[in-house]
Amino acid sequence: MKFQLDSMQILLHKKQLKYTGAELSPHFIYRNFGLLGDALVAFAGECEVREQLVDLEDSLNRDFIYSPKMLHFLLEHFGMGLAEAVARQRLFAAIIRELLPAGVRREGDDLYYRGGKLSVSIATVSPVSALIHFGLNIETAGCPVAAAGLSDLKVKPFKLAQEACRIYRDEHNSIRKACCKVIPR
Repeated sequence: MKFQLDSMQILLHKKQLKYTGAELSPHFIYRNFGLLGDALVAFAGECEVREQLVDLEDSLNRDFIYSPKMLHFLLEHFGMGLAEAVARQRLFAAIIRELLPAGVRREGDDLYYRGGKLSVSIATVSPVSALIHFGLNIETAGCPVAAAGLSDLKVKPFKLAQEACRIYRDEHNSIRKACCKVIPR
């Protein structure tokens, strides 16, 4: 008898959407894209997060996040706590780093290029799931901090999204398989 593990669902959404932070809520992916369960959705669009900041330090400092065009990744995992969500967030950052040209460096869950911040990211939990947003600047005009974009790196966002989603899904499935095949002691 063969056992098939549930796979992470992936959607590369081709329409541009604005990210405001409200999207980092339980079942947003199911309600808006029809993917129930562990899922990863990638899309491009403006990013403007002011009222919906999840990072407490940013909120206390009255910071905001803005990019005229960003490549967004929304992830939702069920049955996962905050520490594992942060570990998955950093795994995703490491995957993205591996796919980008030399000169991009990773510090925790952030990516930098030539002194500019290339990414924004946050992991949080809801009563039912862990939620992660990872965004990469495509364009940087109007960003409130020194920023770099995928356009600076000559990277095609959709191609990057396809490969990053595939690798993350494979890692997710490999982690689930490793958990299922262990003999307890």
